[in-house]
Amino acid sequence: MPLSEFSIIAQYFSRQSRRQDVLLGVGDDAALMEVPAGMQLAVSVDAMVAGRHFPLNTSPEAIGHKVLAVNLSDMAAMGAEPAWVTLALTLPEPDTEFLTGFAAGFYRIAERYGVELVGGDTVRGPLHLAVQIQGLVPRGKALTRAGAQSGDHLFVTGTLGDAGAGLALAQGRLECSGTDGAALRRRLDYPAPRVEAGLALRDIASAAIDISDGLLADLGHILEASVVGAELEIDSIPLSSSLTCCVADVEQRLRYALTAGDDYELCFTVAEDKLEALERAAGGWDFPITRIGRITTGAGISFCHGEPLADLVSGYDHFGESDA
Repeated sequence: MPLSEFSIIAQYFSRQSRRQDVLLGVGDDAALMEVPAGMQLAVSVDAMVAGRHFPLNTSPEAIGHKVLAVNLSDMAAMGAEPAWVTLALTLPEPDTEFLTGFAAGFYRIAERYGVELVGGDTVRGPLHLAVQIQGLVPRGKALTRAGAQSGDHLFVTGTLGDAGAGLALAQGRLECSGTDGAALRRRLDYPAPRVEAGLALRDIASAAIDISDGLLADLGHILEASVVGAELEIDSIPLSSSLTCCVADVEQRLRYALTAGDDYELCFTVAEDKLEALERAAGGWDFPITRIGRITTGAGISFCHGEPLADLVSGYDHFGESDA
């Protein structure tokens, strides 16, 4: 596709005050950025495919929001301040209406978190999007999956299962009208990356991950990297009122919360002596945190204070049959 196709997106950022650490942005063969002294560079990339990572009837604005939000969530999980992004966009045909809506959604969330688009490309093909994000974190302060210790407390931000139920609504597998149904669909289309929490958790959490593939799968990554186990309190899993209203079956609510994914909340561990610091930090957030268990010796996840479902799967399979 001609440069003008990408320019429809890039023009939004020409109205944004350029970050001082961007020496050369869109318009050359590569971007040039300055990494401040004492900082380390965190880099992540996520791809989204139409019909797999978002329903085909998703609005262009929502697609623009989500493709950046999921990358911002990775930065949050690392305790990194998001800074710069590049975008590769594949479209079946040049589509000014789609690009204008996409650019508006992408720009709004980029502006909110102080992120600058510094390069990218558009080509012809099936609808596919890939964003690479770069963030900054003070040397030695990055959160990883590998720091959890036996005795640490296990927390999640927000509520779980809403996006999974929102996908079921979009696919016609669940019926729920009114504000509750709209709230679930919004959680699917417009995830809220917990960047503020990630930055605050740098000196509090011992390990962290964002919940993209379901709590069981993503918590499992922490346990594997940290060589520990976890005791999960099923009755403590935070569920929204919208999920409770729309899904009458208690077991189905748990399936959404534990395995559906796409929530983009943070799962993190905190040592006993850091709990007061966590309470102070979380007091300023506009979303809740919930203690859902504890890190143990051994391996794997055990359940207490509630019966787990016998046939729970581990989480979202990116190479399974299409879910969107």
